[in-house]
Amino acid sequence: MTDEERRSRLGVRHGLAPSTRYADPVAAATGLTALHTTEVASVPLSLRARVDGVTVDDVRGALERDRSLVVQLGMRRTLWTVPRDLRAAVLAGPAARVAEAELRRLAKDVEEAGLAADGLRWFAGVRDATLEHLAAHPEPLSVPQLRAAVPALSARVVRGTGRWTTPVWVATPVTTVLGARGDLVRGPNAGEWWQPRPTWTTTERWLGTPPPLPTAQEGYAELVRRWLWTCGPGTEDDLVWWLGSTRGAARAALAQVEAVEVRLEDGAPAYLLPDDLEPVGAPERWAALLPTLDPTTMGWRHREFHLADGVRPGVYDSAGNGATTAWCDGRVVGCWVQDEAGVVEVVPLADVDRASRRLLDAEAGRLTRWLDGVRVTNAYTARQRKSAPLP
Repeated sequence: MTDEERRSRLGVRHGLAPSTRYADPVAAATGLTALHTTEVASVPLSLRARVDGVTVDDVRGALERDRSLVVQLGMRRTLWTVPRDLRAAVLAGPAARVAEAELRRLAKDVEEAGLAADGLRWFAGVRDATLEHLAAHPEPLSVPQLRAAVPALSARVVRGTGRWTTPVWVATPVTTVLGARGDLVRGPNAGEWWQPRPTWTTTERWLGTPPPLPTAQEGYAELVRRWLWTCGPGTEDDLVWWLGSTRGAARAALAQVEAVEVRLEDGAPAYLLPDDLEPVGAPERWAALLPTLDPTTMGWRHREFHLADGVRPGVYDSAGNGATTAWCDGRVVGCWVQDEAGVVEVVPLADVDRASRRLLDAEAGRLTRWLDGVRVTNAYTARQRKSAPLP
């Protein structure tokens, strides 16, 4: 499996080449398996790059009216937007692992803060009070509203170590655990589309009676099956990193989906689904401007096959989190920033030919018009503005 074929697959499966666009937000999220949602603005921006003519209202419609997309804490303790039919697999596998670890941490914090001698018993009481209040309330509530309604949520615990410790409202880790367990689900975002203002409600009120959960092994297998279609071929390291799972869980899932081992161009073993061994064929030339933590940027742990020489420091931090990226024909060749007026500027970090630059400039114009003056900022783009040389 050559790097060229992997880049072709990326362009086709991720809906980035013009002829491979997805029909709507749900189809795109399904094709990508899941959308990173740590940065709330990334979801509309990721979908804009793959669904022609999509609007913020279309995305909000899928999330808030149709509820065909659901925000769920899961892999690597990260927020994701997933198709509704995939939520059960996330809950059974990665989210259950996160919930267990977060509950242990919360119980310890509660005990160390002197809120209760038994942190698990304390949590059970607060869980019941929170769920009872939300079940009786017709509208989703923000964390400040929950704190006002359930006094125990206004206690504070200390998070961090050494000089980096900070007090936090206990409501935050409580909703984290309840969300990871699937007791709560995120409702509408109360802010503008680029502002994180989450609200919470019960799963039953938002989604109806949930389907029975699969086993953890079945959940991991379903995620691996979809990820291999989206990102295959991928290595075991890629999969363990993306899932945030143990190596044993990843190997069991690979065996369950009967993944076939192939060799990458560098000789490393990787995996494909058994019915996905034929080349997909190179698409037409394409360029894309993707947002912070885009699912393509974050699809693999080992990214050399899609990074132009010297680009990594300008688009990934030391933890492997990707900022904005500029792509040409399956390679990251730079990033993008906005000026004070909101105009998108491409920042090449590698040599690109004139045809590629024309494609990138055209994408910058389209993204500028789509953003319509909105400036999307976060820690990653701020770092890029300081470090990336302008063309």
